[in-house]
Parts: sequence; C-alpha cells; structure tokens
Amino acid sequence: MSSRKKLMKDDIRLTELKMKRIRKMTFVLMSLVGFLAPSCASSSGEQNDAGKAAKKEVKFKLGIASYTFRKFSLDETIAFTRQLDIDELSLKNFHLKLDASDAEIAEAVKKCKDAGINVYAGGVIYMTTREEVDQAFEYARKAGMKMIIGVPEHELLPYVESKVKEYNIKMAIHNHGPGDKRYPSAESAYELIKNMDPRMGLCIDIGHTERIGRSPSQDVRDFFDRVFDIHMKDVTRPDAEGTACVVGHGVIDFRTFLSDLIDLGYSGVVEFEYEENGDNPMPGTAESVGYIRGMLAAIQ
Repeated sequence: MSSRKKLMKDDIRLTELKMKRIRKMTFVLMSLVGFLAPSCASSSGEQNDAGKAAKKEVKFKLGIASYTFRKFSLDETIAFTRQLDIDELSLKNFHLKLDASDAEIAEAVKKCKDAGINVYAGGVIYMTTREEVDQAFEYARKAGMKMIIGVPEHELLPYVESKVKEYNIKMAIHNHGPGDKRYPSAESAYELIKNMDPRMGLCIDIGHTERIGRSPSQDVRDFFDRVFDIHMKDVTRPDAEGTACVVGHGVIDFRTFLSDLIDLGYSGVVEFEYEENGDNPMPGTAESVGYIRGMLAAIQ
C-alpha cells in the first residue's frame, strides 16, 4: 500500500473517531443548555416561557474551501467533505483547473452532485487581466457556480462589474491581511465596490481580519450589506505574526462572531479553510467543524 493511500485511510479512521466525539460533545452541550435554561427562570411562571422560547434561527450553511485539501485529489476531497457531513463546497483550481475543458468541468461537477455536494463557488481566483476575468466567469458559468471568490486588480473592478451584470454571478472579494497590497482588509475592498452593482461583495477571511488587528465581528456588522461569503479559520495572534491554527485553539472570539452572524440573519456559507498541515489536514478540519457545531448548539 502506498504511503499516500495509507495516509488517507488513517485520516478517515481519525475523522470517524473525532466525529463520534463531536456528536457526543454536541449532545452534551445541547443537554446542558436545555438543563440550565429552566433553572434560570423565576418561580413566577418564567420556567414555562423559557421552555417555549424559540431557538435562534441559523440561516447560514457550513461549507469547505477545497484549498484545505490542496494536496489531495478531487475524489479524496469529496470523500473528506462527506466524512465531515458538509454539502457546500468551494473549488480551488487544484481540484478543477481554470482552463479545464467543458467535459472536465461537467465531470467534476457531476462527481460532487452525485455525492450530495453543491459546488456553490470557485476560488480564490486571481485576476490580473481582462482575459483572466473572462476566463473566470466562463469557468463559473460552465460549473453552475453562483459566485466567484476573487482577487481582481483594482483597475479591473469596473470590467468585473460588467461581467457580474452579464452573467448574474456574484463576485466576493477576498481579503488577505498584512502584506496584501490589493485587499488587506474587508474595508479596503468595500470602499472600492460600495457604489457598484449589489452583486459585487466580500468574502471576509476572519483569520486575516484578525491578523490585521481588526475585529471579524465588527467588520461583518459594518459591511454586512456586501458580505457574501466567510472563510472560517482561527489564528494564534491578533497581529501579522499570527498563524493559522485549529478553530478554538487561537484568539478569535467565536461565540461573539457566531452570535452576530445569527443576529444579522446571515444566510450565506461559512466555509472552513484549514491552512495548517497540508499533508494531513483532516484531523484539524474535523476538530474545527466540531468546535463550531458545538458552539452553535450552545448559543442557540
């Protein structure tokens, strides 16, 4: 057996164990919330009111940015995504090349669809020329994607806007934090597109947002009218020296962030983009997904 195949089998075994622990943790959290809620009510009848109180509605879906599994094939990425019980996927060109033929695109999308996975977006796609913009929109159209997560050069934004109108495909500009000369923050993109077509928006990467010293929660609130997508990750420090880590192991306040998404009625996708340990990303991704699911169960 090749070392790569063995690694994949080990990943799946580890994931199955982690998912069992995740389900147990979620059950315990939900049970705890259910137990504590009545005890917080007074004896004047508030207990019954608390018991009847509606749970907060979570309108957003969880997804996977296929960059997480950049060293694995599309088939392996699909298998990992199903192991995580996630059915929204954003494809990076590692798994579907930008210059793929029509047949290759159709085959890749069919594989995902047959597995119960929706390819809702592509990216991150860099655009430095008009030809690259054209290619990105044709690629998205052929794949049935509703959105491109992109990084277009500033001078191309009017042309991108014209393509958004022509194709009715959203553009979500991705921020990359300290050192990024194009879009270091969500604000830097927002200021350029706020008066453009409403389908010109943002993919807020909360890890890079934290690394540039901004609050992910505040940025989502401030620019909410243009927030189309969110890259979910955690980082070790709230500055340029911060590095990606398992969600819940870093400095981001996820309870506040998730509560804000729920309160705002965010209905897009929150996609996990796990950047560490590219050779064996599944354990860290599974733990990240489990942490967020457990947190959502606790705050609803």
